[in-house]
Amino acid sequence: MEYDERLALFRQTRLNPFDRGEEEDGPQGGKTPPLHEARPELFSGTRTHSSDRTMDLGLAEDHFSRPMGSFVAFDIEKLKMAIEECKKLILELPEHSERQKDTVVKLIHLRLKLQELKDPEEDEPNLRVLLEHRFSKEKSKSVKQTCDKCGTIIWGLIQTWYTCTGCYYRCHSKCMNLITKPCVRVKVSHQSEYELSICPEIGLDRQDYRCAECRTPISLRGVPTEARQCDYTGQYYCSTCHWNDSAVVPARVIHNWEFDPRKVCRSSMRYLALMISRPVLRLKEINPLLFNFVEELVEIRKLRQDILLMKPYFITCKEAMEARLLLQLQDRQHFVENDDMYSLQDLIDISSGRLSCSLTEIHTTFAKHIKLDCERCQAKGFVCELCKEGDILFPFDSHTSVCYDCSAVFHRDCYYDNSTTCPRCARMTDRKQDEVPDLKDA
Repeated sequence: MEYDERLALFRQTRLNPFDRGEEEDGPQGGKTPPLHEARPELFSGTRTHSSDRTMDLGLAEDHFSRPMGSFVAFDIEKLKMAIEECKKLILELPEHSERQKDTVVKLIHLRLKLQELKDPEEDEPNLRVLLEHRFSKEKSKSVKQTCDKCGTIIWGLIQTWYTCTGCYYRCHSKCMNLITKPCVRVKVSHQSEYELSICPEIGLDRQDYRCAECRTPISLRGVPTEARQCDYTGQYYCSTCHWNDSAVVPARVIHNWEFDPRKVCRSSMRYLALMISRPVLRLKEINPLLFNFVEELVEIRKLRQDILLMKPYFITCKEAMEARLLLQLQDRQHFVENDDMYSLQDLIDISSGRLSCSLTEIHTTFAKHIKLDCERCQAKGFVCELCKEGDILFPFDSHTSVCYDCSAVFHRDCYYDNSTTCPRCARMTDRKQDEVPDLKDA
């Protein structure tokens, strides 16, 4: 390109594409020459290392303001040409020089301006409901988000975007009408259970060689689109529905005690993220043999059983209610309701050792309140009626046994496995027999 042509292109790029009028008048009533006329070498390929001369690629205007009026395709073409010239200049400038860094910044601004012209901002509502998604308009200007529909970056500075408050699906406002995936939280609400078969593959032929979600043609050879398998569902998806995200698969944890993340599709990843804290796994029914091979599970089960035995003390203790001791387990509410239901997060924390440490600390705090700190709770302890010796006993002590019928507590050596007659049960039986004749006489 000749010098005059490059200069003309530079002048066109410098002017605001929406401003078709004349240049502004100078202080003397004449025309103020554009700043870029002093720097024709920028587009001529000539290098200059003068530090007192600044570059101008037509970026003096506010590129982040909302464009006024209409624009034509020719304006976009001019910005594209300026971007190409800027990229060439970056390659010609010395590596890591200040001028090269400034040019990179200006290139970013040019690209943002181009994106703004392609996707002009519109007035959008703050809340939108679509396919059971509840989309909330985002105010964050972060550019580190990715649109779940088109897979491109969301430029928060100049683009309007939404996030579903239920499943955290993110997308451009322009992509919302193209969404075909319903909100995953609805599935969690109506079907709170896991797929418990390990990678239940059915084969591409059963899927008619199409994506299991959007029905796009796929194949293992990548023509027309690569087929990617989800380790959770066992089905194949296209690259738009499967981004090679990784997640811990519940079936592999329950059957193999395996916690290595596996590649899953986007919808499975969201579903697993929403389900991870829900206690829906009854291990003693799904895989009871797991307790024979994982010692940590046995330890956690014993701690949970003890906490359930402590719960009646706290419910009837004023001091414990004021101290809100049970709220220490508010993140795992099911621990104070039963001892056999687990969430996937519970199993992950058991494997890493975090749950054992935290639950042992809570167990110690609870036991200290009942046995040492609170006189009311101490008064609810038991004395072994078989030997009538030793300290006050509690049902959660490790050296005690509990009668399954009346809940009386004894030393384990005195009362083991219900092989000895419980004195309390015997008294209750005798009392009932004495009451029967009295009723007949009446």
